[in-house]
Amino acid sequence: MNTFSQLFAFACFFLFLACVLYIVFGQVTVRKLRKNPKTKAVMGIEYASGWDIINVAQALALPRSWSRKLKKSPLSYLYANSELLFENTTKFDQVLAAVFFWLLTLSGLAAALLLLLNTLGLFG
Repeated sequence: MNTFSQLFAFACFFLFLACVLYIVFGQVTVRKLRKNPKTKAVMGIEYASGWDIINVAQALALPRSWSRKLKKSPLSYLYANSELLFENTTKFDQVLAAVFFWLLTLSGLAAALLLLLNTLGLFG
């Protein structure tokens, strides 16, 4: 097994783990938020079914200073309202969101970067 295959296998393993956490986070946290009338409308734009799970995780995982900047931007309607979500979630929900969001983001970027570098012939 060459270096590319080993690194790509790790990235795929972490992507699989992120998929499992996607299901868990959706069932544990987002389901509760969808039932709450205050939070149902503030979960951002849903491009595809289930995208609100990623929006909520992003709102709970990003630093609050970034969330404030997103809130002030002209495209703020695309993002979930982090202030309301923090008020209506537990610390466990927030940690689960952070682990899920960063694992999904970093493993997805790592897999894409590995594929690009392999295409360019770095792993020859």
